[in-house]
Amino acid sequence: MKKQKITTAPWCPFCGQKVGRATDAIERKMQEFQVGRCQCGAVYTCDPTGHNIGSAMVEALVFACNDNWDFAWDLMPEDDYLTGRVEDYDETTHQVVNTRNIDGRPVRGVLYFVRLHTEIAEISKRVKAKKKALASEGIEPVADFRETVPKPAPGPQLDPKRKKVKVNKKLVLEARNTGDIDTLVSLCYDNRKTLRLLQRLLYDVDEARRWETAWIIGQTCSVIADKMPGQVSELIHRLFEACSDSAAAPWGMIETLGEVIAGRPDIFGAFTRHLLNYMGDESTQVQVVWALSKIAEKRPDLIRETPFFNLFHFLKHPKAAMRGHVVQLLGRIRANEVSMQLMELSNDQEELIIWEEGKAVTHTVSELVQVALQQISAS
Repeated sequence: MKKQKITTAPWCPFCGQKVGRATDAIERKMQEFQVGRCQCGAVYTCDPTGHNIGSAMVEALVFACNDNWDFAWDLMPEDDYLTGRVEDYDETTHQVVNTRNIDGRPVRGVLYFVRLHTEIAEISKRVKAKKKALASEGIEPVADFRETVPKPAPGPQLDPKRKKVKVNKKLVLEARNTGDIDTLVSLCYDNRKTLRLLQRLLYDVDEARRWETAWIIGQTCSVIADKMPGQVSELIHRLFEACSDSAAAPWGMIETLGEVIAGRPDIFGAFTRHLLNYMGDESTQVQVVWALSKIAEKRPDLIRETPFFNLFHFLKHPKAAMRGHVVQLLGRIRANEVSMQLMELSNDQEELIIWEEGKAVTHTVSELVQVALQQISAS
């Protein structure tokens, strides 16, 4: 049976977002390939023939390092950066074609992606800025910047000769019940269906177990995202699809999105703005604000890049849970625009529950206001 042709727009293997056409770099120099950037921070090069992958890899890495060849050669795969590729890419139509053929014309192009770890990317920017400053003074910088690079927390050490474990529902459930993150990480490395099995555990009538499962999934994803970001990206897309399905209840889905994005905002932070799409449904509003607040705890800038001011009127919401979560979020993003409105809630003694690391913690709106005002005044 003849294979049906399917064309799709190219995507970033790290965050799953669609990417634009690669173009000539501003400082082209001797470069051979066109380059591009994804919103998540990854860069990519386009090899339209698929025959020069080695050169494309090198150029993508150097481009990611702001054309600093010495710095690029000192970096180590996985420890300092991640790589990915999208094959069967047609440069002419900017499409991925599964049949590798368009009207008799072969399609063999490859988009090669490189994503520096956050610490490495920041150092690369500082190196470039320092080189420009020294160059303006006529000084040639000489330094080994790798010594200042902090290493990400490693996952469990796996023996490459070990026999892979056959993943099943029972194994995943046992690891989830005991909170054994290392085992879940190992199972994810062994089989891609581990995260699917974990996702199914969110369908639980017990709210406490849903929150705990969401936290466990977030912890697991934050570890495997270093070496297998594609798995996590697929999970995020499945969760968003489940939230958008009007025929199904999004139990634990938004909470899990918050935990996963907050666990690795350096990789998946670009998904943050999509959470606001679910503020229109009253049944998911508290969960959305909780998720945004969770992300804001580490990356308040990601929330400030969204139309967060649309949340201000929720400070007068009749439910304490909504008021309290919005207060916490606004404090974490240092929203001095609403300092006066927050003060009006200083005597609000109504209680609410905020879930922290899968555990229910009781607060009053007044307590959260005091914390928020301190955060704002400290900014």
